[in-house]
Amino acid sequence: MNTQDNMQIFLSDYGDILQPEDVQKILHTGRNTVYRYLAEGKIRSLRIAGKYRIPKTYLYDFIYQGYEQDSDNIDKREA
Repeated sequence: MNTQDNMQIFLSDYGDILQPEDVQKILHTGRNTVYRYLAEGKIRSLRIAGKYRIPKTYLYDFIYQGYEQDSDNIDKREA
């Protein structure tokens, strides 16, 4: 089972489109942090009727990006 499969299982309780409150629970972070990430574009999103909506694939991208950066930092420290 690869990382993407694990992520899909991890988020299987949620629909394909997430609300900021869902992201808050998934990332175990505060409301202000989620909205800051959305406003800064760190987490890509759609605005529908003025409200943020986050497709799961956008959240995967955000999580993988952090994972890849952490892996790069670990590799650099070990070198």
